[in-house]
Amino acid sequence: MPAIALLAAVFAVSVEQIVQWKYGTLGIIGLLLLTVGVKAKNPTCSSIGAAVLALMVTGPAL
Repeated sequence: MPAIALLAAVFAVSVEQIVQWKYGTLGIIGLLLLTVGVKAKNPTCSSIGAAVLALMVTGPAL
């Protein structure tokens, strides 16, 4: 069980670092809002986080 928790933590930190490297601080804020919203079962918070991430991903295309 500790190995699975360790792998999950490493994966989460890796994804966070990749998002921050590619999309900056606003990308981390969007990821944080999405994660907190999903864990707290708060649709407003998760929707705002998803919208921020979507805008960050499609921003250069607009």
